[in-house]
Amino acid sequence: MPYVSTFDRTQMMMCSWDSFVDPKSIARLIDAFVNSLDLTKYGVKEAAVEGRPSYDPKGMYKLYIYGSRKGIRSSRKLSESCKVNLEVKWMMGGVEPDFRTISDFRKDNIDSLKKIFQEFNRRISGAVEWGFTSIDGSKFLANNSKDNNFTKNKLDDRIKWLNAHTDEYLRILKEMDEQEELEEIPENLTKETLEAKLKEAQERLARYEAYQKLMEDTGVSQLSLTDADARLMKNKNGFAVAYNPQTAVDSATHLIRDFEMTNQVTDHGLLSPTMSRMREEEPDKILETVADKGYENAEDMLQCLENGIIPHVIMEDGKDGYELSISYEEAEADIHSIKPDELRKSLHAGLIPEVYADVISDIRVEEVRRKVRDEEEKSENVKSIYGTPEEMMERAKEGYFVRDPERNLVYCPAGEILRQKCIKKNGNIRYANKNACKHCKNRNKCYKGKGEWKEIDFTKDNLEKPCKEWLKAEGKECNASKHSAKGHYEKVKIVRFSLKPNREKMAMRMCLSEHPFGTIKRAMGATYFLLRGLRKVTGEFALLCLGYNIERAKNLLGFEKMMEIIAGVQAPFLRNVCFIQFSMAHWKKRGIFMVENQVFGRAGGHLRVYGILCPGLKIIQIQTLLLLRSKITSMNIIMKNLI
Repeated sequence: MPYVSTFDRTQMMMCSWDSFVDPKSIARLIDAFVNSLDLTKYGVKEAAVEGRPSYDPKGMYKLYIYGSRKGIRSSRKLSESCKVNLEVKWMMGGVEPDFRTISDFRKDNIDSLKKIFQEFNRRISGAVEWGFTSIDGSKFLANNSKDNNFTKNKLDDRIKWLNAHTDEYLRILKEMDEQEELEEIPENLTKETLEAKLKEAQERLARYEAYQKLMEDTGVSQLSLTDADARLMKNKNGFAVAYNPQTAVDSATHLIRDFEMTNQVTDHGLLSPTMSRMREEEPDKILETVADKGYENAEDMLQCLENGIIPHVIMEDGKDGYELSISYEEAEADIHSIKPDELRKSLHAGLIPEVYADVISDIRVEEVRRKVRDEEEKSENVKSIYGTPEEMMERAKEGYFVRDPERNLVYCPAGEILRQKCIKKNGNIRYANKNACKHCKNRNKCYKGKGEWKEIDFTKDNLEKPCKEWLKAEGKECNASKHSAKGHYEKVKIVRFSLKPNREKMAMRMCLSEHPFGTIKRAMGATYFLLRGLRKVTGEFALLCLGYNIERAKNLLGFEKMMEIIAGVQAPFLRNVCFIQFSMAHWKKRGIFMVENQVFGRAGGHLRVYGILCPGLKIIQIQTLLLLRSKITSMNIIMKNLI
C-alpha cells in the first residue's frame, strides 16, 4: 500500500501567513485580546521619535502570554520560537527579537502583567455566572537553592558544628607541635592539610556569624542569598526554597478569579487578603469562599465576615462549627445592609446581619476576665529574663526548659536545642528535637514516656518550665513557678457566636482548587519561577494565570463567543490554503485568462494558482506564475464565481 503523498519541497508557493494558523487557535485569541488593549494605561511607553525603531510592545505581550500557555517560558526559547514556530511568527509579524530584548521588556513591564490578567477577567465577567470561590495555595520553587537559604536555627547549628571542628583542628595542631609523631592521626592528614581545613572552617564561621548579625539587625526570620524574598517551605518532597501563591478559583467555571503572591510559609491568615480585591470590585454582593483546614484562623475568619465574605473552612470530623469571639462595641447598626462598615458594627454590637442568618447563630454578649499587658510591655516584644543565649543555656543545664522567644527555640537540660514543631489550637507552641533525643545519653533522666522523643508546650508569654524528672534525679527541689511577661487581669465584654460552614460547598473544594494548579504545573510545565523577587514573581505568575484562563474560557464559551467578548470583533472563518489547479485548454500570448467555474479540475499544463477561499468573496485577483517552456512569466488571473 502506498504511503500518504506529501508536497514537493521545491515547489514555489504563494500564500498568506494567515493560512498557516488554525482558524480557532488560541494564538488568534491572544492576538485579538492584546490588540484591543490600550497599553498606555499600564505604563507602557510610546515609541521614540528618533533613533532606531523599537519592537511593538503588543507583539512582546503576545509572545509572553502565548509562551506561558505553551510552556515556552525562558527568553532564549521565546526568541527561538520567533524563528521556527509558525503561530509565533504570525503573531509577531515575522520579527525576530533577540533574547536580551525579550528579557529586558519583561523586566521593564513586569508590574503591568497582573493588571492585564485582571482586565481579561473583567471582560469575560459579563458572559459567565460566577459561583463561590475556593482558596488554596501551592508551593512553587524559587530561583534559590537550599544551600543559599539560612534560618536562625540553621545558622545556630552550623556555627555550633564549625566551633566544634575548629576546636578539634586546633587541638590536633597543638599536639603535632608538641610531639613528633601521633599514632591516632592518619598518615594522609598532614599539618598543611589541617591548617587548610582550619582556615576554611574559620572563614565559613566568620561568614555565618555575619549572616546571623544581619538577621538580628534586620529582624528577618530567614535569609536567602540569591532571592531575598524566597523562603524555606515544606512541600511534598521535604523542604525547598519557594513561594506560596494563593488562587481564588470560581466554582462554576474553574477560572482563576484572582490570586495573591506570598512568601508566607503557611496559609494562616491569607483567606481575607486573597478575597479582598474581589470584594472591592463587587461591593453590592456577598462573596463566599471555601478553604481547607490550613486556613483555620479565627482573626482571619472574623475579618472576612466584617468585609462581607462568608468563609467555609474545613473542620475536623464531628465538629459542628467554629466558636468565634470579637470585642464588644455598643453602636447602632443596620442589619439589612451589606456594606462592610455596617457589617462590622452589627457583629461588634452582638447583632446578626441579615445576610449571615444561615451561617451565624447563637450570638451573645459575655463578660470575661482577660490578661492585659502593661503599658511598658506593649511596645516591646517579650524578651528573655536571662539575656544572652549562653546564659539561657546555663540556666537550662540546672534542670529547666528555657524558651528564647526571639529565636523561637527552647534550650533543654542536656544542652540541646528544641525547635518549633507546631502551634496548637489554643495558641501554645510545641517544641521538639527527635534526632537529639534519640541519641541523648541523658534521655532516661529527662523523659520516661512511651514516645521516642520529648515534646514540650509553651504559651507565648511563658519563658521557663522545670524538667521534673531531671530535677528529681539531681536531688533538687522542683520549682513549678513560671516566668512570664508582666501584665494584669481585667474584665471585658466580648461577643461570642457560632459560625457553621456549608458542608456541601466544602465537599467541592478539592476538585476546584487543585484543577488550576495541576494544569499550570503539569500541562504548562511551570513548577518553578525563573525570576527573583516577590514583585517579579507576581508578574510571572500573572502570565501563567492569564494563559490558563484564556484556554479555559475558550473551552467554556467557544472560540467565536470569545472573540466577540475579549476583542469586540467577529471571528475569522479562514480556511486552509487551497492549491487551486485546473486544466489549461489554451493560453494567449499576453497571459490574461478568464477562468469560470473550473477551479478544481485535473492538473494540467504548466499553470498553477495558489490562493485562499473566503466565504462571501465573489472575485479574487491573484498574481501567479506561468511556467512555459522553462520561462517564468508573471501574469494576472481573475477567477469569478468561486463561491
